[in-house]
Amino acid sequence: MIAIFSRSISLLLLLVVICCGIYPFILWAIGQTVFPFQANGSLLIDKHSNPVGSKLIAQPFSKDEYFHPRLSAASYDASASASSSLAASNYALRDRVARTIGSIVKYQNGPKAGQLAASDIEKWFQVDKFQGNAHIVSQWATLHNALATAWVNADPKNGAYVDEWAKSHPELVAKFVKDNPNTPQPKAADLAVVFFQQFSQANPGKFLSIVTKADVSGKEVSQIEMVNSGADIQTVFFAMWRQEHPDIALEEVPGDYVTTSASGLDPHITLANAEFQLERVASKWAEILKRSPQETRLEIKKILDKKVEAPIGGLIGEKFVNVLEVNLELHQQFGG
Repeated sequence: MIAIFSRSISLLLLLVVICCGIYPFILWAIGQTVFPFQANGSLLIDKHSNPVGSKLIAQPFSKDEYFHPRLSAASYDASASASSSLAASNYALRDRVARTIGSIVKYQNGPKAGQLAASDIEKWFQVDKFQGNAHIVSQWATLHNALATAWVNADPKNGAYVDEWAKSHPELVAKFVKDNPNTPQPKAADLAVVFFQQFSQANPGKFLSIVTKADVSGKEVSQIEMVNSGADIQTVFFAMWRQEHPDIALEEVPGDYVTTSASGLDPHITLANAEFQLERVASKWAEILKRSPQETRLEIKKILDKKVEAPIGGLIGEKFVNVLEVNLELHQQFGG
């Protein structure tokens, strides 16, 4: 019995040494000698030898001088990889796409070919009529109550603003409670539609947006203000503007510019997407460096051409670029 027990212990120890020591060591040695870049996280290094991120995991870029990655349903969190799982018919997806392209979409042909539609969206909004009826904001909140509710929940300042409004309009809150007896103590989000209906009546051609300004001490302060132009008008009301102007030809926007990837962490964008962003990126670098936009555009285009990839050496599939690689090259070439 002791001999059997001894052999069992010896065999167990041998398996532990092989599985937990020798095997991992062999894999580590192969990784560090044959595939050191991949084995250490595929990290990209800047000119100061500092790691700036993994080549395989997307990270957010929002400044105009950099190329932006695909949208991420996981908020670019590598520990929470996920897709949006929204069908093409899902209203939330349609609204997100509309908000994404509202401020950047351009006319395809005609006298305004190549020009942004943003200013025309603002002018249309300021007239304050949708399908012949007044008060665009009221109609927006009534037709899309989920979006009105989402606006209230999007920022604590929005909710606080509606709470203050509720205190000064007790009669409207009382009417809401009477019409909705299951909500005897409505919160700001519950009152979203009623709030926007009254706001639109009192402030035609206006919307609310969080604006950041410098106070007397020079410190930046964010507060809610009434606006009739700007990014919020262009994006929030683009879908309604498009509904009223279905015959206007607009430039196509690359699909991966407005959709998320299956993982939410895709580090690549198509070359078409990058070229769609090229004018914005080049214009901003030209402004920063005080150089010719045309020359700057050509230099950045060369960077894209240098970094472009395609499956099986370009034999099949869509051409694409790694966003972090391209932005790191921009940072190194033009300065940050």
